[in-house]
Amino acid sequence: MSQFWIYFQIGLKHVLDINAYDHVLFLIALTVPYLFKDWKRILILVSVFTVGHTLALLLSVYGIIAIKVNLVEFLIPITILITAVYHLFTAGKTSKNDSINLVFFITLFFGIIHGLGFSNYFKIILGGSPSSKLLPLGEFALGIEAAQLIVVFVVLVISSIVQTVFRFSKRDWALVMSAFVIGVVIPMIIESPIWNR
Repeated sequence: MSQFWIYFQIGLKHVLDINAYDHVLFLIALTVPYLFKDWKRILILVSVFTVGHTLALLLSVYGIIAIKVNLVEFLIPITILITAVYHLFTAGKTSKNDSINLVFFITLFFGIIHGLGFSNYFKIILGGSPSSKLLPLGEFALGIEAAQLIVVFVVLVISSIVQTVFRFSKRDWALVMSAFVIGVVIPMIIESPIWNR
């Protein structure tokens, strides 16, 4: 049980680390257009992201895929920017269900990118034979999923308060938060080490 808790906590801290807020920004950008009534869709999106994240770690830990750190560190804020811009332009539109497969595919792909960003560190802390790495990967994935659900719940509570107490429309709230995320992520892209060649 103690090993489970170790890797579970690493997963929790990976998402909830105040100094590595890229996950939180992505989750805000992903969930801001939704309400509590959309909980099934949100749960699926978050789980698809976790699957992508875990798949990337699995492929990296077993040496199937390797990617330069600078490229991944550049792609992570790009994925956040794309998600926020998408919701900026689709805020208030009722046709979200038409593009459900596209959103799931993009979320899976973005999960893979984010997982690759953590893969080098995870390989360092994960020792042992290839067969002994599966269980810690699963425990870590559960921590990631739990932390993401915490973030999503907080975003939904704040969204609900803003829309009911302060009378923001769902569209205006999505516009404001998407613009906020874009404003935070653009400096991350500009300061990316990929530009220092």
